[in-house]
Amino acid sequence: MTELRLILGDQLNPKHSWFARQRDDVVYLLLELRQETGYVLHHAQKLLAVLAAMRDFARWLKAEGHRVRYVTIDHPSNRGALEDNLDALLQHYQASAFLWQLPDEWRLDQQLHAWAARQAIPCQAVDSEHFYTHRHDAGQLFAGKAQWRMEIFYRQMRKQYSVLLDDGGKPAGGKWNFDQDNRKAWRGAPPPPPDTRPSHDHRQLWQTLQDAGISSFGQPCAEALRWPLNRAEALHQLHDFIRQALPHFGDYQDAMHTDEPRLFHSLLSFALNTKMLSPREVVTAAEQAWLAGAAPLAAVEGFIRQILGWREYVRGVYWARMPDYAHSNVFQHHRPLPGWFWHGHTGMRCLAHAVGQSLRDAYAHHIQRLMVIGNFSLLAGLSPQALHEWYLGVYIDAFEWVELPNTLGMSQFADGGLLASKPYVSGHAYLHRMSNYCGGCRYRREARHGEDACPFNALYWDFFRRQRARLGDNPRLGLIYKQLDQMSNTELTALRDSAERILQGLETL
Repeated sequence: MTELRLILGDQLNPKHSWFARQRDDVVYLLLELRQETGYVLHHAQKLLAVLAAMRDFARWLKAEGHRVRYVTIDHPSNRGALEDNLDALLQHYQASAFLWQLPDEWRLDQQLHAWAARQAIPCQAVDSEHFYTHRHDAGQLFAGKAQWRMEIFYRQMRKQYSVLLDDGGKPAGGKWNFDQDNRKAWRGAPPPPPDTRPSHDHRQLWQTLQDAGISSFGQPCAEALRWPLNRAEALHQLHDFIRQALPHFGDYQDAMHTDEPRLFHSLLSFALNTKMLSPREVVTAAEQAWLAGAAPLAAVEGFIRQILGWREYVRGVYWARMPDYAHSNVFQHHRPLPGWFWHGHTGMRCLAHAVGQSLRDAYAHHIQRLMVIGNFSLLAGLSPQALHEWYLGVYIDAFEWVELPNTLGMSQFADGGLLASKPYVSGHAYLHRMSNYCGGCRYRREARHGEDACPFNALYWDFFRRQRARLGDNPRLGLIYKQLDQMSNTELTALRDSAERILQGLETL
């Protein structure tokens, strides 16, 4: 009598109740699958980090006395597809039952439930024991509402879990949200903390992937990969962030600078999304730092809002709206991504840096993703589905449940306003205020039109002109349309001509 239990590559949680005791009748399965390396083109570091962490987790399980079957990408017994591997392993072990933790991605959830329904033995899905919420909690909260608002969800979560509340159940500091206090540009001081993450040599694994014909893009950095392999390394990273970076995180969470790709961000999202860390312990660590006087409330609230609020919220959007949500494209944007998304060579300094950093590090922080790359993509009418696949592939922390709503809903407004109250776009002014990108750029940031004008400017105004029928009544955009109405016909024509020239020459910007 053997029970098989499947562990996916983003379910590397040693605290799961499955592992509380060793059982000789249970075999844990970890499979390196070609379907997971190829459903989109992945960054090389993402492939290396996930597979290396899976292998480390398997070693930990064995050291704890558990029975483990680990099938590597190049093992002769690997049949490639998930179902074919499971069929063979059920037969090999003459399994009496099969269990799996609920996947976080819709396609895998459908795939496993469909396969399990065909089996003659008992099959059961169990909770991953990671999130605060269940899949459909947010959907039930917003049932029947045309617009979902994270702030409503976030306040309920704060109350439900007693996070950053005073003795009377009111928000600490008298406000639920300190976002207005967290928008400073970084001009060189204070210095960001040192990067104390471990450096792993994955050259042998990289060679294995190349020999197996696995395609990827971006720089592998296989000789010195800095992403954590296990819970111990992730905890070390958490503690270093709380002590060294969190005190300044709030002030500079939206800042961008060519010399500092991290600034004061935590770099914890890969460890969180592979479940090495739990959101509860991350939130608790931040709250304790404030209670101890080690970090200001605005910084702690801003960080906690990302974990307790936004992360749980977008998961709720995902499970309430899939699979149709993946096809959202309210503006009917269909332009392909320019080639520089794959090599980073463009004269626009902001995009060259944000895309180049993404290709080099498999990482960019949320403002680079939203207000540089996403901002340009929406203004230029790039396909939100193409951008979604690029984001899903390029970023180390990108798993579809969290990346898809962020890209289609928050970044591209492709859902028509379900998730965001307005498109998150800007001209040069925001980028200049929050970064040093405009210095040394080949384009003139203040020029609205002309061959050397910052492309963000003409694209910005032309986007709102083109989308007036859909966006003109949005109360948050009234000032923009008032400004458009005050422009002369000559100015509007110049903006339109500049925008058309930019769009026709995207490859050579």
